[in-house]
Amino acid sequence: QVQLVESGGGLVQPGGSLRLSCAASQRFFSIDSIGWYRQAPGKQRDLVAAIHSGGSTNYDDSVKGRFTVSIDNAKNTLTLQMNFLKPEDTAVYYCNVRASVRFGVRASDYWGQGTQVIVSS
Repeated sequence: QVQLVESGGGLVQPGGSLRLSCAASQRFFSIDSIGWYRQAPGKQRDLVAAIHSGGSTNYDDSVKGRFTVSIDNAKNTLTLQMNFLKPEDTAVYYCNVRASVRFGVRASDYWGQGTQVIVSS
């Protein structure tokens, strides 16, 4: 069973930085995309940043220039470096992988349990 475990959330002051990590319990046969979503109270879960199978990345406009998503293949880990954090970045952040676990199996979405980020003075 695929498990994604996030870490690195917490409380930070506006203008500060946090680094989120997402460790996968196994490698995948093929990956369509891997990235981070966030969900603020009372709102839907939205894409923050993603890396696609061809290597391209996309970011929500609100985080461009402040957040960086990257993959450490050796550690099977996805990271999200968040700089110049704002109160509106407060949310639960979820790691997502859309991938196939083996040949012949259709890609599925896998989610972590979420990690809370609070930006407040």
